[in-house]
Amino acid sequence: MPKDAKKTSKKDVKNKKQVKASKTKKETKQPQEGYFKQVRKEMKLVKWPSAKDVLKYTISTIIFCVVLCLIFMGLTAIMSLIRGWIG
Repeated sequence: MPKDAKKTSKKDVKNKKQVKASKTKKETKQPQEGYFKQVRKEMKLVKWPSAKDVLKYTISTIIFCVVLCLIFMGLTAIMSLIRGWIG
């Protein structure tokens, strides 16, 4: 085994010991804010959609639901016709 490999392995062991030591130290905790204060702070960071965007999304959702409803109604009608021919 080359000498360089032994040196790097000793360094790795030393670094691992330092990491373990830093993990075991207790960190000082700051007093926790109240839940609702944190929620209020986060809500201020939210980028809210404009009324125009909300209207656009609402209309597109309603159209999508109507289209799906029509598709399923059509499939049901087709299946009932097929069932009538067979039965």
